Amino acid sequence: MSSSINTYARDIGIEFDVTDIRRHFPILNRTVRGNQLVYLDNAATTQKPNQVIEALTNYYTENNANVHRGIHALAEEATQAYEKARVKISEFIGSKKSSQIVFTRGATESINLIAYSWALNNLSPGDRIVLTEMEHHANLVPWLKVAKDTGAELKYIPVLPNGLLDLDSIHKIITPQTKLVSLVHVSNVLGTINQIEEITRIAHENGAVVLVDGAQAVPHMSVDVNALDVDFYAFSSHKMIGPTGIGVLYGKSHLLEEMEPFNFGGEMIREVRYDHASWADVPHKFEAGTPNIAGAVGLHAAVDFLQSIGMKNIHAYESELVRYAMERLEAIEWIKVLGPDRSIQRGGMTSFIIDGIHPHDIATFLDSLGIAVRAGHHCAQPLHRKLGIPSTTRASFYLYNTKTEIDALIDGLEQTRRFFLS
Repeated sequence: MSSSINTYARDIGIEFDVTDIRRHFPILNRTVRGNQLVYLDNAATTQKPNQVIEALTNYYTENNANVHRGIHALAEEATQAYEKARVKISEFIGSKKSSQIVFTRGATESINLIAYSWALNNLSPGDRIVLTEMEHHANLVPWLKVAKDTGAELKYIPVLPNGLLDLDSIHKIITPQTKLVSLVHVSNVLGTINQIEEITRIAHENGAVVLVDGAQAVPHMSVDVNALDVDFYAFSSHKMIGPTGIGVLYGKSHLLEEMEPFNFGGEMIREVRYDHASWADVPHKFEAGTPNIAGAVGLHAAVDFLQSIGMKNIHAYESELVRYAMERLEAIEWIKVLGPDRSIQRGGMTSFIIDGIHPHDIATFLDSLGIAVRAGHHCAQPLHRKLGIPSTTRASFYLYNTKTEIDALIDGLEQTRRFFLS
């Protein structure tokens, strides 16, 4: 298998060795139900390389201490490692300074931070919040509550039958009444890569703030928040080979400085008296309590690993993987693939349905073969309802996946259909 993998990488001009990349991920060597693991659930979470695992172990065995408050050696080392991770992330996504990077528990908490700290203090009746019809619940449910609490109205940019946003409708939806536009960079169901620059430009022309959910973008492609000119950008570590439990919120400095924190306690204060308190400077005023120090260290190691390969290389490789997967899936008449067709660049995932077989049954049968996929509504119930289907099966790819594994998926789907429908 390694020879075909390497030939495949060379054929599409990728400057990394996929066999060598897989060698760094120990879990890929295991078997599941007696079969070699084929892990195709990367949009849910990604596997971790030895470098990340070792970074976590080294932190806990060599540097474990609380940050920012101690003057002993371990505390200084832990603080330095934590803040170095902030600098690394800042550089990775093109922000102007590290103070624009707030560590959170994940993209979900990052979005909720904006909902509580910015939206509830800046929106009122008559204002408009604009989302898209392809949003993950994490970028929809918070705005339902904000709209209810503030009296602002919600409007949605429609999704066309081809899986793309209806950009012709934007000028009618994003108006001077719009105060916030919040949208996903890459859909976790359709794989659609949205035109963030164009939408941001229109939003800013109308005086609106822009928040982007980048959970499915940052792990897979080069993202420059400064070039995109977005006001806020959220993403998660665990979807980019980093640890669970830590995420990132990027924000423009003037907005972060104007915002009130939504978590209170230790670490985020400047001064506390019995009758009042004042807050630390950004980003620390948003990081109450002991942060996920080990998670930040692990995320730093994850970014180092990704950068050693090159985000452009990763994106090119994944684009070819998803093109091949769609080519194989679309050649089968009883499989319907959702989202943009192969002529349009899309993220590294495919969601599909098979008439007569429930997605949960498909995923369960594939699991018996050692193939891990995701089945359900993928935290996007309104989108599935719009598409007229309750759920889908999703195969999602990352830098360590191969064409051989996609072939195994296709073979598994053919076995699934024979089992349930023959």
